[in-house]
Amino acid sequence: MKIDIDHLDADELMALNQRIVERLKMLESMHAHQSMMQFHPGARVSFSSPQGDRVLATIMKFNRKTVTVVTDSGQRWNVSPHLLSAVKDATPSSVIDGRLEND
Repeated sequence: MKIDIDHLDADELMALNQRIVERLKMLESMHAHQSMMQFHPGARVSFSSPQGDRVLATIMKFNRKTVTVVTDSGQRWNVSPHLLSAVKDATPSSVIDGRLEND
């Protein structure tokens, strides 16, 4: 679908831009909500830290766009839900200070 915007004046373009931004925010919110619905508070998850380590954590609560998790070492993180992976079973030998050991 092609929308001809050449005939719109500045006010109409600004209004269109505002509608586009609102729509994108709504789509992002829906995507985050769908990602969150894969999990529940208390679920064990893992994610990559900014340093590249795999971190093991427990979901504490859901925020509007992120999920608050607490690592085994007690650190709190707010993580985008699409960055989380469910952890089915982590043996104690594979976890070191809240981080998963690379096999």
